[in-house]
Amino acid sequence: YLCPIGCCHLTTRKHVPSICLHFIQAETNPAHSESKMAGAEGDDSLYPIAVLIDELRNEDVQLRLNSIKKLSTIALALGVERTRTELLPFLTDTIYDEDEVLLALAEQLGSFTVLVGGPEYVHCLLPPLESLATVEETVVRDKAVESLRKISQEHSPVDLEVHFEPLVKRLACGDWFTSRTSACGLFSVCYPLERWVTHFRTLCSDDTPMVRRAAASKLGEFAKVLELDYVKSDIIPLFTALASDEQDSVRLLAVEACVSIATLLPQEDLEALVMPTLRQAAEDKSWRVRYMVADKFSELQKAVGPEITKNDLVPAFQNLLKDCEAEVRAAAANKVKEFCENLPEDSRETIIMTHVLPCVKELVSDTNQHVKSALASVIMGLSTILGKDNTVEHLLPLFLAQLKDECPEVRLNIISNLDCVNEVIGIRQLSQSLLPAIVELAEDAKWRVRLAIIEYMPLLAGQLGVEFFDEKLNSLCMAWLVDHVYAIREAATCNLMKLVEKFGAEWAQNTIVPKVLSMSNDPNYLHRMTTLFCINALSEVCGQEITTKHMLPVVLKMASDQVANVRFNVAKCLQKIGPVLDSSALQAEVKPVLEILATDQDMDVKYFAQEAISGILAPGITLHLSSSLLQEVHF
Repeated sequence: YLCPIGCCHLTTRKHVPSICLHFIQAETNPAHSESKMAGAEGDDSLYPIAVLIDELRNEDVQLRLNSIKKLSTIALALGVERTRTELLPFLTDTIYDEDEVLLALAEQLGSFTVLVGGPEYVHCLLPPLESLATVEETVVRDKAVESLRKISQEHSPVDLEVHFEPLVKRLACGDWFTSRTSACGLFSVCYPLERWVTHFRTLCSDDTPMVRRAAASKLGEFAKVLELDYVKSDIIPLFTALASDEQDSVRLLAVEACVSIATLLPQEDLEALVMPTLRQAAEDKSWRVRYMVADKFSELQKAVGPEITKNDLVPAFQNLLKDCEAEVRAAAANKVKEFCENLPEDSRETIIMTHVLPCVKELVSDTNQHVKSALASVIMGLSTILGKDNTVEHLLPLFLAQLKDECPEVRLNIISNLDCVNEVIGIRQLSQSLLPAIVELAEDAKWRVRLAIIEYMPLLAGQLGVEFFDEKLNSLCMAWLVDHVYAIREAATCNLMKLVEKFGAEWAQNTIVPKVLSMSNDPNYLHRMTTLFCINALSEVCGQEITTKHMLPVVLKMASDQVANVRFNVAKCLQKIGPVLDSSALQAEVKPVLEILATDQDMDVKYFAQEAISGILAPGITLHLSSSLLQEVHF
């Protein structure tokens, strides 16, 4: 069957209203249909909508996906009534599709309330979302549940009871585990909540591990919306059972629920109801469960309070830092700073020095680089907690050991947090202890190590100050400009620009610019080109005066260099610094040089000179070039 304007071929007339807007128009307006059939090529504002509708059934997945993403446009064109009676049934009937299409559909339906007529008709969205909540692909189900939770807020109490709650019951009692997993995420939006506890309990003991996992992941969320009595009488037994499940994937999710449950219970109930299960999880036979405990340790610490932390969590944290699995040690090491910050003030220093620091010293020389890297990212923060004396005596040796570690990531994590130590012990102590190691890294034989140090140099400069930088690190930055690896020279050029931004143009004029310009006479043409690259980077941050007075003469002089690569980089450099220069300098000094380069025997030099001339002729800058050269440029 062909629609009136021929945009879609259909097998039966029955399905036409669902997918062809033109047929709908034809039935309601025969004259319009006749005119369309007489001139299908005529302009029709609704033709793109018809194409979108037709693409919903196209064999090409990408076309179907594009159409789904524009579903709101189709719904607006159809109107609220046709969207409810035609579009949504069609979507529900054709729910079997590629996962990416279904994912887009589940997301679109979550914001469809207005398009079906408002909250009064929002229940019309439930059938397609219910179907999506039962598909096999997890991300589609999760998005469908998210959309269902979203539109549940727009249901009236009566509609919730009549339409939404039966949907949740059907999902909870479904034959396939997919529907039951989706139901776990919907209980917390159903009212009254207490009558759903039984259904949730059933899913927590489901035969399928995937359902128990879903229930464990939503346990904390469900507990938050229940009254405290129900949490104690119903949720705690479920929590205990899930934390003892035979599947470690279920047990680790129970740890996450533990945080939410602990925040709900009064302090006096925590020891009896939560801590036995938490202790069990911290010593679980599965490293994945112990990893989850380590990962959530700071949140658990805040939830249980200072007394339980001192008595129970400190020993547990020590064990996690000494765990036999590297993944667990790394997760625990990453929490060292947060754990120490959250300790009670009256006993913080004692606990750190007695219980935490010995474990940290062992981790500094750990065999796994991920553990050492995780520790290096946070260990500097301990200096602000322990103070100057303890930092100098106990922490500085650890920092120095990590700065010399064979793993580059460990070294960089230390360098990037030097400001924490600088605030505590001062720049002099820092320079005597750590800077020699930094200088050693800056001269490392591996160019990637040198490159990483360069990237942190502006950060170091800001932390150390201009005087200290000039004394200790300036010569290092200049040495990088003549490194034999291009990536180092390039990074060193960018580094100079960032340093000038930090220290100012006057500092650059006195300290950096003379050294850069002296490289223009270097026998190595690569170093002469580096001068041009530096001028490109520094001209804008140094300003017009320094660029015109000091840099421009050197660039113009290099236009007569014997190496073509240098000459065409002169042309590129003049184009780059042109906007910084005043018009008199452009006319009197830049113009003659570019004219000469534009007639160079080397094709590349000639090309880039002409490009520079075209660039300098931008609006606001005018050069009086010779007519013959101008014609060549225009050509």
